[in-house]
Amino acid sequence: MKKGPTKGSGGKHRNALRGHGPTPKAEDRVYHKAYFAKKEADKRKAADPRLAARRRADKFATDATDLVFGRNSVLEALRVGVPSNTLYILSRLEHDDRTREIVKIASANGLHMLEADRLEMDRIARSGNHQGVILKVQPYQYSSLAELADRAEKKARAMEAANSAAARIKARPLFIALDGVTDPQNLGAVIRSAAAFGANGVILPERRSASVTAAAWKVSAGAAAHLPVARVVNLTKAIESLRERGYYTVGLDGGGDKLVGETGFEADPLVIVLGSEGKGLSRLVREACDAIAGIPISSSVESLNASVAAGISLYAVDRARREAAANS
Repeated sequence: MKKGPTKGSGGKHRNALRGHGPTPKAEDRVYHKAYFAKKEADKRKAADPRLAARRRADKFATDATDLVFGRNSVLEALRVGVPSNTLYILSRLEHDDRTREIVKIASANGLHMLEADRLEMDRIARSGNHQGVILKVQPYQYSSLAELADRAEKKARAMEAANSAAARIKARPLFIALDGVTDPQNLGAVIRSAAAFGANGVILPERRSASVTAAAWKVSAGAAAHLPVARVVNLTKAIESLRERGYYTVGLDGGGDKLVGETGFEADPLVIVLGSEGKGLSRLVREACDAIAGIPISSSVESLNASVAAGISLYAVDRARREAAANS
């Protein structure tokens, strides 16, 4: 008997013909021995003390510029009052007089103290030379240029009410601006000198300039806590805006045609601008200055360190103001 025609599926079972994707890896199949081998390897990896320390240290990940480490450095930073929030201490640390004082000051200031093992400390400090103590400082709070000028002018107006002409001259606003100084230790030394000679603040450009980091805090010996620092987008425009408020600007450069302290602007509201040790003042900043002054030095020395030049120039201005006050 001949069989007649039969009805086909007509595509009804097409879905059943679809594939299920690539074959999973052996280590991803829960029934395969490679899966169990991978689990055992993960357990051994998790138990590795170095990796465990790295995971714990990652919780404390921070910018290295916000860290002070080493017993002497941390103790000095705490003594001068560098704003801080966390103190990391090596577990089972052998204490001496310095570490005892560190813990005492940190406790008195309410700092958050965390204990960490050697591997964690090395990773936090990115160095093994921390001597068992690491201090995390708070980000510095910069002022605006307008705030800096307003504060200085308010102080000057208060002194104008006094009968003493000498006091009025000494109270004239005085700022120091840095053009291209990238070393935070130089910045810290400049801040310290500015505070010592009664300057009203320091002006920094946002780009190609050092910031007030932990290193600058330490070198300033606490002066950064009392002397405001402003950051500006463009130093040339900042000089021009201060000129509109009655300020004069003196740039320090080895090729200056006048001597520092003898420009004739010392008794006026003044901005002293220092360039980097190598390049000096940039062209635009130099052109924006009312006078360019130099410091007489031996011909055998090419230039002075920026912080040294700042100290000399600030002293020269202070002396000129005292002389003007005495003659008034």
